[in-house]
Amino acid sequence: MQPVIVDVEDASRYEARVDGDLAGFIDYVTKPGRIALVHTEVLPGREGQGIAGTLARFALDDARRRGLRVIASCPYVRAYVERHPDTHDIVVGMTPA
Repeated sequence: MQPVIVDVEDASRYEARVDGDLAGFIDYVTKPGRIALVHTEVLPGREGQGIAGTLARFALDDARRRGLRVIASCPYVRAYVERHPDTHDIVVGMTPA
């Protein structure tokens, strides 16, 4: 089943839910014109289901839609960006681990 991704602004994170249950999330920090994607986590029992990739794609697409530049601080998001050249135009920084 495909996860449903929502932006939980009060918690500053995108959440992935499967059958209503939290399956994973990406924490972020926003500043004017920028969003830093700082941590991706998939809950035990949900690994290997493509949830992290779905979260990363959603976060990057949402940043593009909102006109935000992305700082990829999270190691998973950095690796995702490296594998997806179509995201390079909105990424302004990739901080090392």
